[in-house]
This record gives sequence, structure tokens and C-alpha cells, in this order.
Amino acid sequence: MNILISGSSGMVGSALVLQLSSKGHTVKTLVRRESRHPSEIRWNPPQSGPTPEQLRGIDAVIHLAGESIATGRWGPAKRQAILESRMLGTKILADAVSRMPTPPKVMISASAIGYYGDRGQEVLKEDSLPGRGFLPEVCQAWEGATAPAVQKRVRVVQLRFGIILSSKGGALAKMLPPFKMGLGGILGSGSQYMSWIALDDALGVINYALFGDAIFGAINTVAPQAVTNAEFTRTLGRVLSRPTVLPMPAFAVRLAFGAMADAVLLCSARVEPAYLVRSKYRFQFPNLEDALRHLLKK
Repeated sequence: MNILISGSSGMVGSALVLQLSSKGHTVKTLVRRESRHPSEIRWNPPQSGPTPEQLRGIDAVIHLAGESIATGRWGPAKRQAILESRMLGTKILADAVSRMPTPPKVMISASAIGYYGDRGQEVLKEDSLPGRGFLPEVCQAWEGATAPAVQKRVRVVQLRFGIILSSKGGALAKMLPPFKMGLGGILGSGSQYMSWIALDDALGVINYALFGDAIFGAINTVAPQAVTNAEFTRTLGRVLSRPTVLPMPAFAVRLAFGAMADAVLLCSARVEPAYLVRSKYRFQFPNLEDALRHLLKK
């Protein structure tokens, strides 16, 4: 297949490019800088996107680009960047897809479990109502921006990613230095649920959606076993053979991270991958400890 990927320099995107290329697929990437290779297409959302002519011959689009929510404090400018990078970037790409004489067979667009907001112990499936607050609003706008491609009858899949675990980036990579020094501990009460997925399975679900002709709509892209922050903390400490006795109270988390604390770190989202379980997707790492030992090679 000829596959176009945005966000190809990120943790998931870079691994996906290598994986798909190794399987014989032709991969083109969207880049913000000047193109340096025929496989690169420059775009600059929200100002400009790829033209239908540039996308000619593309069989599938995998859209992963978006402003990081984990860097910097959430002032007005940061919030605007988080929203616009997702909503406007997706809309520009979906518009270009919709204007192609022969559109791709599938468009896979990243979303996030932030769609559900802070829901305590409630089990959340794909048909659960969205939550309230900034991230739920962002995720709804993000998913809604794929509408031009949906209206063109392109098979659109929105992957609601949980915390993607990798030792090379993302949340786990940031946790490792303090945990390795024995300075890890629960955040807040530790009772908030963390819905996670190993990078290997994140790539696996993308491939599953890419080649599953009957798959469309929103899919919770998380492992079957959500864990509380306390469980996650104990498990990571056990895998690293380090103590985890230094808790960070909720007020300290808020002081350190500002608005992101309640929206991400102290937020509880007990998400179930109902569609993946129902369709018999085979997780490589359904268990957190097995996933961490694989990722950390312990």
C-alpha cells in the first residue's frame, strides 16, 4: 500500500514508519519543514495542508500529529495550540482527502481517552458519553474534524489512545529517572485509574484498523486491564526493584503542573477496549507487569 503518515517524528509515528516500511509498504510523511526527499510532503497547519494532487495514489492516511499535552504549563496559548493543532490539522487533512478524485480507502486519525474526562470508577466504553472540561471538548472537536472524509465515504477510524508506554518516550520515559532513584510514589490519592497500552499494541491496533475493512468509528485503544495509579506505581517499582514510598500530594501535583494536573495526572479514566475485545483482537501485552518487563527488558 501507499500510506501517508502525519506525526512521523513522534514516538508512535517513527516506530510505525519503520514497521510499515519493513513490510514492503511505501510510506510518505507530512513534514512542517522544507521537504528533503520525494517521500516527504510539506504542510503547515492551520495555514496550509497537502493538495489533492500531492496525495494522488495514496491508499491510506494515518494522522498522528498534534501538539504535546505533556510539555509546558497550560496557559491560554498552550490550550489554543493543543486544540488547533488537533482540530484544524485534522480538518485540513480530511478536506484534502475529500477533494481527491480517488480518495484513500481508509483514514486513521488519532484521538484520546481524554474524550471521557474524569469519571472515577465508571467503566467507559466507546458508546459512553463524553466528559466535561477542556480535554473532552478537544477530543470531540478532534474527532468531529474528520467529517469531510466521512462524508466522502472514506472508512474513518478514530483511535482513542490511552497512555502509550515506551521506554523511549512519553509518560513512562519521564517517570523512569525518579523511579530508578527510588523517588517514585503515588500521585494524589493514587486511586485514579490509568488506562494504558504498550507501544507494541498501539502499533498493532493501528495495523488492525488499517487492514480491517469492517472497522470504522471510535475505538478505545487501551489494554484490557486499567490500573489505579497506586497499582501502576507498585508495579513499576517492582519491575525496577526500587522502593515507591514518596507520594506526591494532590496540592503539590497542582503546584508543579498547573491545570494539566487535574486534567491528566489526577484524572481517573477506567476505559475498556470493548470493540477490540469483542472483535477478538489479540493483545501482545494485556498485563501491565509483563508489558513493563518487556519494555524495560527486565
